[in-house]
Parts: sequence; structure tokens; C-alpha cells
Amino acid sequence: MSFEVDIGYSSQRGPRDVNEDFAGAVHAPRGEEARGLIAAIADGVSTGGRGLEAAQTTVMGLLGDYFATPDTWEPTAALDRLIGAQNAWLADHNRRRQGEGTALTTLTALVLHGQSYTLAHVGDTRAWRVRQDGEPAVPLTHDHAFEQPDFRSRLTRAIGLDDQVRVDYVQGDVRVGDCFVLSSDGVHGVLKAQQLAAIALQGTAGEASDALVNAALGAGTRDNATALVIRVIGLDARQLDDEMGDVRRLAPPPLLKVGDVLDGYLVTALVANSGVHLLYQARHPVTRALVALKTLHPSRAGDPQERAMLAHEAWLGLRVSARPDSGFVRVHERAADASALYTVFDWHGGRTLEQMQKSGGRGAVAEVVAAAIEVSRALGRLHRHGVVHRDIKPGNLHLGDDGCWRILDLGVALSGREGAAQRELHAGTPSYINPEQWEGGVADAASDLFALGVTLYQWLSGRLPYGEIEPYQASRYRRDPAALSRIRPDVPIWLDHLVRKAVARDPRQRFETAEELLLALERGASRPVSAPSATPLVRRDPAALYKIALGISLLLNMLLVFWLLFLPRT
Repeated sequence: MSFEVDIGYSSQRGPRDVNEDFAGAVHAPRGEEARGLIAAIADGVSTGGRGLEAAQTTVMGLLGDYFATPDTWEPTAALDRLIGAQNAWLADHNRRRQGEGTALTTLTALVLHGQSYTLAHVGDTRAWRVRQDGEPAVPLTHDHAFEQPDFRSRLTRAIGLDDQVRVDYVQGDVRVGDCFVLSSDGVHGVLKAQQLAAIALQGTAGEASDALVNAALGAGTRDNATALVIRVIGLDARQLDDEMGDVRRLAPPPLLKVGDVLDGYLVTALVANSGVHLLYQARHPVTRALVALKTLHPSRAGDPQERAMLAHEAWLGLRVSARPDSGFVRVHERAADASALYTVFDWHGGRTLEQMQKSGGRGAVAEVVAAAIEVSRALGRLHRHGVVHRDIKPGNLHLGDDGCWRILDLGVALSGREGAAQRELHAGTPSYINPEQWEGGVADAASDLFALGVTLYQWLSGRLPYGEIEPYQASRYRRDPAALSRIRPDVPIWLDHLVRKAVARDPRQRFETAEELLLALERGASRPVSAPSATPLVRRDPAALYKIALGISLLLNMLLVFWLLFLPRT
């Protein structure tokens, strides 16, 4: 069932001259429906009539920017970044307006995603959850106000009050039929939880929000009254939390052979067996199209870390392969009644770059440039999601029968949502790992760009820029890569410079983003990049000075011995 909600909103100024409440809700944009929706309510507080401005800019800024954050970010991370920025902006404006009054606001924001909710809360607006079981409404937030009755309207936290704001976060599960209510203190200040629950379930969400506000006005509220009602009708079942739930619920299937059937998928071939993962070709039970099934080898079926990594890869694949031109193999959602733990991918005939190199040697220059453009574009999309691949190499670049290049294997990728074991794993193939990681640095987007540069250098020249690198080597980058144009005369100078820039020993000389690399590839000879300068000997081999000094010392000592033993003395 797809994510679906019924939303109602109502707001009245009540006995006040101005309504300083503001609320709203926004669905995820087309193509990203799985991200659910975000709703927020704010109650402006001011000494100069600017409370509505504070509430309105805070809510509109949050709703407008939330879905612009990478969809791989955990909701609390995105909310914290956006709320912190709005708080800093509002606090700065308050300092500039000294003498003109201050503008503060409360904020309660609700994100519904998959089968979970995330709340961010500052101040005394509230969020409630109402379930159709006759129980009172459950408050999900705690007011940030003084406890004394005479000071209850005085806030201890608010957006714009200080340079830093402390936000409360609450997360929990969502069921079909749940009703969430966001209310200002003009509503919950006069209605009891039992009343609020009974009214929130009446009629449609729009009718319920109107009824809540009217009930508050009828009860004699002395403030603005605002209610935002959200009823959950359907849920999207494919979020990381749901994948992790499958990890706990399901076990990988036993070894399958051709002709076996798994949840309707007819196995047609065993494609790969790495000892950790198994990859099968199969027929889709409905469309009969070929698909790929990836699961764990039975010998690793009980490994919780491997199971979590498989779930993370499935979730990440769903996020980054949503667009047809994403440059990644599309992942299918696992059926709700799946009997085993596995991931389903589209099947694409073709070969990896590694297979092509083994059978055909070096690629034509035009072919390499065209492929590099496609892969750079896909890598840029991946990095904009906040994801680092960590294992770009010829074996993970695939040219399909449809003529499209795709990046394979997100099994060790970092998204910020992976488990600690995956994050601490020193992933990647040694010869494609950038120097910073060998020196204790962490993998980042620059790591992927360096690995792509190594791949292009190898594809054009038939050799690795720094030779075969082993993990136990103490000094891995003793020389700069040879010019490609010397190895292969048909490589143009602009491409030689570009590839050597991508694999430069000094990270400051490399491309900073995939978009910068893509632009250089598209411009080609019309706007060539400069070749990287030679790496100083001391940087390539930090012990070089000591070695030279030792050599000179040995030579002088040998000359001294020779003089003492063989030269005549007068």
C-alpha cells in the first residue's frame, strides 16, 4: 500500500487582535513519494508584533527545504540542520532589531516516513497521537515553559531566543488509522486529552480540525487557536527500519539450483558465489522478465553484520536507483509476504569493465571518454544523496546490452545510516584506494573520484598508475604516474592531463567534485586542465632525506677508510 494521509487545518485568532500561529504540511515531491510528508506548527511570540513573521518564516523554511536535503539523511539530522539554521537567522535578526522588539516562535514538526514518525519540538506547541481504541490522546511532546501557573506563558526554549537552540526529538512507529494532531496552546490549553481525542476522530480530518478550534473558542481560550490533523490511511513499507525488520524476521534461503522457485521467482542460473554473497538469475513471477536475486551464502546466514549490510544495500538501492537514468541498477521492493532475506535487482545483460579488459585490452579513447562521462554523472548523483561508494573499480562498472554504463555493488557504501561495523570496515580494493586512507583518513567523495581516476588510467594504459598496491606496503606512492601520452601516443594531451589530475598524489591538485570532473570531460580539448605538478621527493618518500644522508655518510666514511689504509702519508 502506498503512503496516503488525510490532512485538515484550521486556525482562528480568537480574542487576540492578530493571529500569530502558522502551520502547514507538504508531501514529498513526485518520484520521491516514499519520503512521506512533513508537517509543522508554530506559535509566534513577540514584543513588537513580529511573532507571525517568526512563525511563518520558520514553518515555510522548514517545509520548503526539508525535501531538498539528501533522502539518505536520517530525519533528525535533516531537521537539526534546518532548525539550527533558522534559529541562527532569527537570533541574528533579533540582535539587529534591538529596541524594535524581538520575534520568537515555538515549533513542533512531524515527519511521517515509511512506518515511523519523527518529531522535532521547541516550545509549548504540542503533538498528539490518537488511536481508534477509545484511549485519551497521547502527548508526544513536553512543553518548554515555566511550571509555575503565573509564568506558564513564559518559554524556556524558543526559536530565535539564543544563538543555539536545543531541540527535543521523538521517534516511534505508525499504524494505519493513526491520527496525529499538532496544536497551539490556544487549543490544548483549554481542552482535555479525552476531549481532544474524541473530536480528532470525528468526520474528515478537515472537519476534525475545525471542530477542535471551535471547541477551544467555545471553552473560552484567550489565545490564537490552531489545529493541524493528519490521519494515516496507507503506509509505504520500504524504509531502512523496515529492511532492518526483515533482517530480524527473515533468514537467507538455502543454496538454490536451476529450476528452484523462491517466492515465485524461478531460478535460471547461479551467476556468482563470493563465499559471502550469492547472485542468481531468475524469472519474475508476474512479468517473467529476468531479474537478479542477491542473498547471503548459507555459511554467513547467521552473521548479523552481513545481514545488516545486505538490508542497508537494498534500502540504499531503492533510494538512488529510483530514476531510470540514475546510472545504478534498479532495486525492486521486497514483497510483504517474502519468505526469505534477499534483494531483487533488474537484470542487465552485458559485461563489466574488468571482463572487457581481460578479453579486449585497452579501450578506444572515444569509448573511454563517453563511459567516463556517464560514470561521473552517476557518481555525482550518488554524492548528492550523501553517499560514498567506497569500491569504484573495473569490476563494479557495467556496460549493459542497452548501451548504458552503470555502477554496481553498494554493499560497502556509506550513507550515514549504516551500522558501526560497516562504517569502521576498511573497504575498497588496495590499488584503487586514495593515499589519504592509507594515512588514516576516512573514505569520502574524494575517495570515489580517485578510484575512478585509477580506473580510467588503467583502462587507457593497461597498467595501474602507482603499480599493484598491497595492504602491507609501507611506502605505496614512491613515484608519480607516467604520462599516458608516452605509454599510448593516441591519448590526447588534454585527456592525459585530466586523468593524471584525477590520480594526483596531492589531494589539493585533484578534482574536488564529480561535477567538476564531468565538466572537464565534456569540455575536452576546448578547455583543457593543467597537468598536476611533480610531487616532491620528500612527500613521495618521507624517509628519502634520511636515506640520502645515510648514503652520503657511508660514502664519506668509505673515503676516509680508503685514505687511512691506502694513500701514502708524508
